Amino acid sequence: MSPLPREARDVRHGLGHVTRVRVGSAKEPKIEAVRSALAAFVRGVEVLGAGVESGVSEQPVGLEEIAAGARNRARRALEASAEPCDLGFGIEDGLIELPLAGRAETLNVGCAFVTDGHRESIGLSSGFSYPPACTADALRTREGIGDVFDRLWRGYRGSDALASGEAPSGAGIGNIGKLTLGVLPRSEYGRQAVVCALVRFLHPSLYFDASDAPPSGRVAQRGVA
Repeated sequence: MSPLPREARDVRHGLGHVTRVRVGSAKEPKIEAVRSALAAFVRGVEVLGAGVESGVSEQPVGLEEIAAGARNRARRALEASAEPCDLGFGIEDGLIELPLAGRAETLNVGCAFVTDGHRESIGLSSGFSYPPACTADALRTREGIGDVFDRLWRGYRGSDALASGEAPSGAGIGNIGKLTLGVLPRSEYGRQAVVCALVRFLHPSLYFDASDAPPSGRVAQRGVA
């Protein structure tokens, strides 16, 4: 593992107390996204996964619904066990429509949400386009675009996909990893959003009121979601 950059070694940043966090998903790419994001700032953090409901549709559409799903996952992750943790994380992907000259462009974006039970922060990933056939089906039926993409990809790749044993959309390198030929795997795509969501917690005095700070020690759990 590469050494922490000088800025991350500065004990003044707001993550120095973090030793255990929980991610609102049991999927390894999302857990790895949080693990690798935190590793840039603090060592030895225990990163746990918890399968929680997003509280939004299977295929979120629009930033409001995407962000709501990430927020719900983060809050429910924090409360998912009697075992206390310092932060809860939620990652949710969805589709947004951008009106351009004469047409609408649909992009997939990832949203990360982080909370300590008192303070909250949000961040976004970069955006990318799915094949139009996937996007049209997902927008029409609100079926998860991962399942739609898996079917199209198997048809596109044919025997190559079967021979290579490619993982479904929610595992392995993910859809973005397949579309970028492995250059941007799912965990790294999620990491972008997580790092952006951590900015407020890295510099709490710039973003939060002193009254927002949680009590000392780990967040007291309020029940199982």
